[in-house]
Amino acid sequence: MPVNLVVTPAADLFPVPGVRWGVAEAGIRKADRKDLAVLLLEEGASVGAVFTQNRFCAAPVQICREHLAKNSGQSLGIRAMLINTGNANAGTGEDGLSRAHASCIALARELNLSPEQILPFSTGVIMEPLPYERIAAGLPAALANAKADNWANAAEAIMTTDTVAKAFSCRITLAGVPVTITGISKGAGMIRPNMATMLGFLATDACVSQALMAQLARTLAEGSFNRVTIDGDTSTNDSFVVVATNRAKHPPITALDSADGQTLLAAMQEIARKLAQAIVRDGEGATKFITITVEGGKSGDECRKVAYAIAHSPLVKTAFFASDPNLGRILAAVGYAGIDDLDQTKIDLYLDDVLVAKNGGRDVDYVEADGQRVMKQSEISVRVLLGRGTAQDTVWTCDLSYDYVKINADYRS
Repeated sequence: MPVNLVVTPAADLFPVPGVRWGVAEAGIRKADRKDLAVLLLEEGASVGAVFTQNRFCAAPVQICREHLAKNSGQSLGIRAMLINTGNANAGTGEDGLSRAHASCIALARELNLSPEQILPFSTGVIMEPLPYERIAAGLPAALANAKADNWANAAEAIMTTDTVAKAFSCRITLAGVPVTITGISKGAGMIRPNMATMLGFLATDACVSQALMAQLARTLAEGSFNRVTIDGDTSTNDSFVVVATNRAKHPPITALDSADGQTLLAAMQEIARKLAQAIVRDGEGATKFITITVEGGKSGDECRKVAYAIAHSPLVKTAFFASDPNLGRILAAVGYAGIDDLDQTKIDLYLDDVLVAKNGGRDVDYVEADGQRVMKQSEISVRVLLGRGTAQDTVWTCDLSYDYVKINADYRS
């Protein structure tokens, strides 16, 4: 079960003016499950995205990049997105590209659009041919289902090994005008930063210049999806898309550092952070949600190196699963994080409010019972003080349980 994950109920997800979702059961890999989703945008929407940094990226990622580049001037504009689960269309070579293109063409025909106005996304098993005929056959049902208040069904339709659909929503005011923000994400394994999550879609009806959208997507990802890890793997298909439909009647935002730009960014960042943390809370087999904060670094980059060394350590993660305060494993991870001139005599380690290590050694007042008390909690914070500067950063991760192995061993069955 997810670790203390509370998502927004379907009835409380706000429709975003200018966005409609349609879902269908296309039988892409398994019968009797929602596995096809179509996101429809009214004309004039601004779109930005970031994608996996895995060099072996999937065919849909390649096509998304191509189509976004062609629409960067908004001569046509992105008008629809096509998402399938059950098949990643990765490791499929030229045939995979052809099948992804064919899927875009099929949807473009249904909508009387150019294929370049479609962004395709796939998630699921790698190295299997994409059954684009099933996708094409499922499109009429998905389009017939399209409606503004369909975010919850869309969140369910993009799931793979997720145990719950992930969706959050809020409303803010810009220049006295109400603005809506709603987002969904999916992912439970093969999650590591270097982009975002496996799939995430975040939309607002705010008016945002197309020229800002790439920057907005990068900024949002950097503060959310680029701060989570489950198992250290970087998917071939990671994609995070941000949409501004430009329907709200406030003055357009042309700079993120403007007052309205900062208000919108903060609200969208909060939703993106909830979506990213939901992925960790629903990590495959996860029983604990862990916040790792590293302070006192010379730069944010070295703080992240240390945080991820801790977060990716199987020994650390299994200790958390066992509620075993074998905390020397954390110090060992700090030591191999790649900070060459690290002075271990300046390092302090806290587990929640418990000072475990002081100046590189076990604190004289630390007793294992205090460490075990914290380790038994479902939510745990780790705080490392490097004593090198003023920089700090935070990442979120989970433990590594027996079920993680079972889920991934049985994934294709």
